[in-house]
Amino acid sequence: MSASASSPAAEEKQEAAPVTHCKGANDLDKVVLREVRGSSAEAIFKPPKAIRGGIPICFPQFSNFGNLEQHGFARNRIWTIDTDPPQFPVPTSNTAYVDLILKPTEEDLKIWPHSFEYRLRVALTPGGDLMLTSRIRNTNADGKSFSFTFAYHTYFKISDISEVRVEGLETLDYLDNLQDRSRFTEQGDAIVFESELDRIYLGTPSKIAIIDHEMKRTFVVRKGGLPDAVVWNPWDKKAKSMSDFGDDEYKRMVCVEAAAIEKPVTLKPGEEWTGKLELSAVPSSYYSGQLDPDRVIQDSSVPEDSIS
Repeated sequence: MSASASSPAAEEKQEAAPVTHCKGANDLDKVVLREVRGSSAEAIFKPPKAIRGGIPICFPQFSNFGNLEQHGFARNRIWTIDTDPPQFPVPTSNTAYVDLILKPTEEDLKIWPHSFEYRLRVALTPGGDLMLTSRIRNTNADGKSFSFTFAYHTYFKISDISEVRVEGLETLDYLDNLQDRSRFTEQGDAIVFESELDRIYLGTPSKIAIIDHEMKRTFVVRKGGLPDAVVWNPWDKKAKSMSDFGDDEYKRMVCVEAAAIEKPVTLKPGEEWTGKLELSAVPSSYYSGQLDPDRVIQDSSVPEDSIS
Protein backbone atom coordinates (compact mmCIF):
# COMPACT_ATOMS: atom_id res chain seq x y z
CA MET A 1 0.00 0.00 0.00
CA SER A 2 1.05 3.62 -0.32
CA ALA A 3 0.18 6.67 1.71
CA SER A 4 0.65 10.44 1.63
CA ALA A 5 0.42 12.78 4.58
CA SER A 6 -1.57 15.21 2.45
CA SER A 7 -4.37 12.72 1.83
CA PRO A 8 -7.17 12.00 4.33
CA ALA A 9 -6.76 8.26 4.07
CA ALA A 10 -4.32 5.62 2.96
CA GLU A 11 -4.49 4.17 -0.54
CA GLU A 12 -4.57 0.38 -0.43
CA LYS A 13 -2.98 -1.88 -3.00
CA GLN A 14 -4.92 -5.09 -3.55
CA GLU A 15 -1.95 -7.33 -4.16
CA ALA A 16 -0.45 -7.48 -0.68
CA ALA A 17 -0.01 -5.60 2.59
CA PRO A 18 3.50 -4.09 2.64
CA VAL A 19 3.78 -0.32 2.61
CA THR A 20 5.58 0.57 -0.61
CA HIS A 21 6.30 4.24 0.02
CA CYS A 22 5.24 7.37 1.85
CA LYS A 23 6.09 11.04 1.56
CA GLY A 24 5.57 13.93 3.96
CA ALA A 25 3.46 16.94 3.07
CA ASN A 26 6.12 19.55 3.86
CA ASP A 27 9.10 20.62 1.76
CA LEU A 28 11.50 18.25 3.49
CA ASP A 29 11.84 15.09 1.44
CA LYS A 30 10.57 12.50 3.89
CA VAL A 31 10.58 9.47 1.65
CA VAL A 32 11.64 6.85 4.16
CA LEU A 33 11.35 3.83 1.92
CA ARG A 34 12.83 2.76 -1.36
CA GLU A 35 10.15 3.62 -3.95
CA VAL A 36 9.66 0.51 -6.02
CA ARG A 37 7.35 1.95 -8.66
CA GLY A 38 9.27 3.00 -11.76
CA SER A 39 12.58 1.82 -10.37
CA SER A 40 15.09 -0.06 -12.44
CA ALA A 41 14.40 -3.07 -10.24
CA GLU A 42 11.17 -3.82 -12.13
CA ALA A 43 9.65 -4.90 -8.83
CA ILE A 44 6.87 -7.45 -9.28
CA PHE A 45 3.43 -6.63 -7.85
CA LYS A 46 1.78 -9.99 -8.49
CA PRO A 47 1.40 -12.61 -5.74
CA PRO A 48 2.85 -14.99 -4.80
CA LYS A 49 6.00 -13.03 -5.68
CA ALA A 50 7.14 -10.81 -2.80
CA ILE A 51 7.52 -7.07 -3.47
CA ARG A 52 11.17 -6.01 -3.55
CA GLY A 53 10.90 -2.77 -1.57
CA GLY A 54 8.78 -0.95 0.98
CA ILE A 55 8.16 -2.85 4.22
CA PRO A 56 7.48 -6.54 3.57
CA ILE A 57 6.28 -8.26 6.74
CA CYS A 58 8.15 -11.43 7.63
CA PHE A 59 5.75 -13.74 9.50
CA PRO A 60 5.55 -16.43 10.83
CA GLN A 61 9.17 -16.96 9.88
CA PHE A 62 12.15 -14.72 9.24
CA SER A 63 14.53 -15.84 6.50
CA ASN A 64 15.03 -19.62 6.70
CA PHE A 65 14.65 -19.89 10.48
CA GLY A 66 12.22 -22.79 10.05
CA ASN A 67 10.64 -25.01 7.42
CA LEU A 68 8.48 -22.44 5.62
CA GLU A 69 9.25 -20.41 2.53
CA GLN A 70 11.79 -17.59 2.84
CA HIS A 71 10.44 -14.93 5.25
CA GLY A 72 7.14 -16.77 5.76
CA PHE A 73 3.88 -16.27 3.90
CA ALA A 74 2.34 -13.06 5.32
CA ARG A 75 4.14 -10.78 2.85
CA ASN A 76 2.65 -12.71 -0.09
CA ARG A 77 -0.97 -12.80 1.08
CA ILE A 78 -3.91 -10.55 0.26
CA TRP A 79 -5.00 -8.66 3.38
CA THR A 80 -8.48 -7.26 3.98
CA ILE A 81 -9.74 -4.09 5.62
CA ASP A 82 -10.41 -4.70 9.32
CA THR A 83 -13.96 -3.48 9.90
CA ASP A 84 -13.88 -4.16 13.64
CA PRO A 85 -10.37 -3.24 14.83
CA PRO A 86 -9.38 -3.20 18.50
CA GLN A 87 -8.42 0.02 20.23
CA PHE A 88 -5.18 1.44 18.86
CA PRO A 89 -3.50 4.57 20.23
CA VAL A 90 -3.59 7.43 17.70
CA PRO A 91 -1.07 10.25 18.37
CA THR A 92 -3.19 13.08 16.89
CA SER A 93 -6.66 13.51 15.44
CA ASN A 94 -5.11 14.42 12.07
CA THR A 95 -3.29 11.11 11.71
CA ALA A 96 -4.33 9.10 8.65
CA TYR A 97 -4.49 5.35 9.16
CA VAL A 98 -5.81 2.10 7.78
CA ASP A 99 -6.55 -1.13 9.66
CA LEU A 100 -5.86 -4.46 7.97
CA ILE A 101 -6.38 -8.06 9.04
CA LEU A 102 -4.89 -11.38 7.96
CA LYS A 103 -6.19 -14.84 8.86
CA PRO A 104 -4.76 -18.15 7.66
CA THR A 105 -6.18 -19.77 4.55
CA GLU A 106 -6.69 -23.51 4.21
CA GLU A 107 -3.43 -23.65 2.29
CA ASP A 108 -1.64 -21.76 5.08
CA LEU A 109 -2.94 -24.21 7.67
CA LYS A 110 -1.52 -27.10 5.68
CA ILE A 111 2.02 -25.71 5.89
CA TRP A 112 1.69 -24.00 9.31
CA PRO A 113 -1.16 -25.64 11.29
CA HIS A 114 -2.00 -22.76 13.62
CA SER A 115 -4.98 -20.41 13.69
CA PHE A 116 -4.23 -16.74 14.25
CA GLU A 117 -5.54 -13.22 13.78
CA TYR A 118 -2.98 -10.70 12.60
CA ARG A 119 -4.19 -7.11 12.87
CA LEU A 120 -2.06 -4.35 11.38
CA ARG A 121 -2.53 -0.60 11.69
CA VAL A 122 -0.56 1.61 9.31
CA ALA A 123 -0.63 5.26 10.38
CA LEU A 124 0.86 8.42 8.89
CA THR A 125 1.17 11.63 10.91
CA PRO A 126 0.76 15.11 9.40
CA GLY A 127 4.55 15.49 9.65
CA GLY A 128 5.14 12.39 7.55
CA ASP A 129 6.16 9.94 10.28
CA LEU A 130 5.09 6.37 9.60
CA MET A 131 3.85 4.02 12.34
CA LEU A 132 3.10 0.32 12.03
CA THR A 133 1.49 -1.64 14.85
CA SER A 134 1.14 -5.41 14.54
CA ARG A 135 -1.08 -7.43 16.87
CA ILE A 136 -0.92 -11.19 16.50
CA ARG A 137 -3.29 -13.41 18.51
CA ASN A 138 -3.29 -17.18 18.93
CA THR A 139 -6.80 -18.41 18.08
CA ASN A 140 -6.05 -22.13 18.13
CA ALA A 141 -9.11 -24.09 19.26
CA ASP A 142 -7.03 -27.15 20.15
CA GLY A 143 -5.29 -25.47 23.09
CA LYS A 144 -1.86 -25.54 21.44
CA SER A 145 0.73 -22.79 21.65
CA PHE A 146 2.72 -21.63 18.65
CA SER A 147 6.01 -19.82 18.12
CA PHE A 148 7.12 -17.49 15.35
CA THR A 149 9.89 -15.15 14.27
CA PHE A 150 9.13 -11.75 12.80
CA ALA A 151 10.59 -8.71 11.03
CA TYR A 152 9.54 -5.46 9.41
CA HIS A 153 11.82 -5.80 6.36
CA THR A 154 12.21 -2.04 5.82
CA TYR A 155 13.97 -0.71 2.72
CA PHE A 156 15.33 2.83 3.10
CA LYS A 157 16.01 5.08 0.13
CA ILE A 158 19.45 6.71 0.44
CA SER A 159 21.77 8.90 -1.63
CA ASP A 160 24.63 6.41 -1.88
CA ILE A 161 25.63 3.49 0.32
CA SER A 162 29.13 4.95 0.68
CA GLU A 163 27.60 8.03 2.37
CA VAL A 164 25.60 6.13 4.98
CA ARG A 165 26.32 4.95 8.50
CA VAL A 166 24.10 3.22 11.04
CA GLU A 167 24.43 4.15 14.71
CA GLY A 168 22.96 2.64 17.86
CA LEU A 169 24.27 -0.91 17.41
CA GLU A 170 27.81 -0.37 18.69
CA THR A 171 29.35 -3.05 20.97
CA LEU A 172 26.41 -5.42 20.38
CA ASP A 173 26.62 -9.09 19.44
CA TYR A 174 25.41 -10.08 16.00
CA LEU A 175 24.93 -13.18 13.87
CA ASP A 176 26.72 -12.91 10.52
CA ASN A 177 24.57 -14.48 7.81
CA LEU A 178 27.57 -14.45 5.47
CA GLN A 179 29.53 -16.67 7.87
CA ASP A 180 27.01 -19.40 8.74
CA ARG A 181 25.45 -17.16 11.40
CA SER A 182 28.58 -17.19 13.51
CA ARG A 183 28.38 -14.84 16.48
CA PHE A 184 30.56 -11.72 16.65
CA THR A 185 30.67 -8.44 18.57
CA GLU A 186 30.44 -5.12 16.74
CA GLN A 187 33.75 -3.30 17.13
CA GLY A 188 33.18 -0.05 15.24
CA ASP A 189 31.62 3.16 16.50
CA ALA A 190 29.10 2.86 13.65
CA ILE A 191 28.24 0.49 10.82
CA VAL A 192 29.60 1.56 7.44
CA PHE A 193 29.34 -0.27 4.13
CA GLU A 194 32.27 -1.37 1.99
CA SER A 195 30.99 -4.77 0.80
CA GLU A 196 27.98 -7.06 1.19
CA LEU A 197 26.62 -6.98 4.73
CA ASP A 198 23.93 -9.21 6.25
CA ARG A 199 23.77 -9.27 10.05
CA ILE A 200 21.27 -9.89 12.82
CA TYR A 201 22.08 -7.66 15.80
CA LEU A 202 20.85 -8.99 19.14
CA GLY A 203 19.41 -7.21 22.15
CA THR A 204 19.23 -3.88 20.35
CA PRO A 205 18.00 -0.55 21.75
CA SER A 206 14.58 0.87 20.91
CA LYS A 207 16.13 3.62 18.74
CA ILE A 208 18.49 3.31 15.78
CA ALA A 209 19.77 6.14 13.57
CA ILE A 210 20.61 5.91 9.86
CA ILE A 211 22.73 8.89 8.85
CA ASP A 212 22.89 9.93 5.20
CA HIS A 213 25.82 12.34 4.93
CA GLU A 214 25.12 13.37 1.33
CA MET A 215 21.44 14.15 1.96
CA LYS A 216 22.17 15.69 5.37
CA ARG A 217 19.28 13.64 6.65
CA THR A 218 18.84 11.11 9.43
CA PHE A 219 16.26 8.34 9.54
CA VAL A 220 15.16 7.48 13.07
CA VAL A 221 13.90 3.95 13.71
CA ARG A 222 11.91 3.37 16.90
CA LYS A 223 10.60 -0.04 17.83
CA GLY A 224 8.83 -1.93 20.57
CA GLY A 225 8.49 -5.66 21.20
CA LEU A 226 11.27 -6.27 18.68
CA PRO A 227 14.62 -6.91 20.40
CA ASP A 228 16.69 -7.63 17.29
CA ALA A 229 17.69 -5.61 14.23
CA VAL A 230 18.77 -6.82 10.80
CA VAL A 231 21.14 -4.72 8.67
CA TRP A 232 21.44 -5.70 5.00
CA ASN A 233 22.92 -4.48 1.76
CA PRO A 234 23.45 -7.01 -1.06
CA TRP A 235 26.32 -5.15 -2.78
CA ASP A 236 27.08 -5.57 -6.46
CA LYS A 237 27.47 -9.31 -6.96
CA LYS A 238 24.26 -10.35 -5.21
CA ALA A 239 22.35 -7.43 -6.72
CA LYS A 240 23.13 -8.75 -10.20
CA SER A 241 21.82 -12.19 -9.24
CA MET A 242 18.34 -10.89 -8.26
CA SER A 243 15.93 -10.65 -11.19
CA ASP A 244 13.75 -7.96 -9.56
CA PHE A 245 16.65 -5.78 -8.41
CA GLY A 246 18.66 -3.37 -10.55
CA ASP A 247 22.39 -4.04 -10.89
CA ASP A 248 23.30 -0.70 -9.28
CA GLU A 249 20.36 -0.32 -6.90
CA TYR A 250 22.38 -1.56 -3.95
CA LYS A 251 24.00 1.88 -3.95
CA ARG A 252 20.69 3.62 -3.22
CA MET A 253 19.16 1.39 -0.54
CA VAL A 254 19.79 -0.11 2.84
CA CYS A 255 17.63 -2.37 4.99
CA VAL A 256 17.48 -1.82 8.74
CA GLU A 257 14.81 -4.16 10.05
CA ALA A 258 13.12 -4.26 13.45
CA ALA A 259 12.82 -7.94 14.31
CA ALA A 260 12.27 -10.75 16.81
CA ILE A 261 14.49 -13.59 15.65
CA GLU A 262 16.96 -15.03 18.17
CA LYS A 263 14.23 -15.80 20.72
CA PRO A 264 11.00 -16.73 18.89
CA VAL A 265 7.75 -15.30 20.23
CA THR A 266 5.55 -17.98 21.84
CA LEU A 267 1.81 -17.46 22.32
CA LYS A 268 -0.64 -19.62 24.22
CA PRO A 269 -4.26 -19.72 22.96
CA GLY A 270 -5.85 -16.34 23.56
CA GLU A 271 -2.55 -14.55 24.05
CA GLU A 272 -1.57 -11.58 21.88
CA TRP A 273 1.78 -10.09 20.90
CA THR A 274 2.35 -6.51 19.81
CA GLY A 275 5.25 -5.29 17.68
CA LYS A 276 5.61 -1.59 16.89
CA LEU A 277 7.68 0.31 14.37
CA GLU A 278 7.97 4.09 13.95
CA LEU A 279 9.96 5.73 11.18
CA SER A 280 10.81 9.40 10.90
CA ALA A 281 13.23 11.55 8.92
CA VAL A 282 14.90 14.64 10.32
CA PRO A 283 17.33 17.12 8.76
CA SER A 284 20.65 16.42 10.41
CA SER A 285 23.26 19.05 11.21
CA TYR A 286 25.46 16.12 12.22
CA TYR A 287 26.12 15.03 8.64
CA SER A 288 29.87 15.19 9.24
CA GLY A 289 31.32 13.27 12.14
CA GLN A 290 29.54 10.98 14.56
CA LEU A 291 25.88 11.58 15.22
CA ASP A 292 24.58 12.23 18.71
CA PRO A 293 21.60 9.83 18.70
CA ASP A 294 19.95 11.50 21.72
CA ARG A 295 19.92 14.88 19.97
CA VAL A 296 18.45 13.46 16.79
CA ILE A 297 15.74 11.57 18.65
CA GLN A 298 14.84 14.72 20.55
CA ASP A 299 14.65 16.76 17.36
CA SER A 300 12.47 14.20 15.61
CA SER A 301 9.32 15.45 17.44
CA VAL A 302 8.16 11.86 18.04
CA PRO A 303 6.99 11.46 21.66
CA GLU A 304 9.34 9.37 23.77
CA ASP A 305 6.42 7.39 25.20
CA SER A 306 4.86 6.54 21.83
CA ILE A 307 6.35 3.06 22.03
CA SER A 308 5.82 1.12 25.23
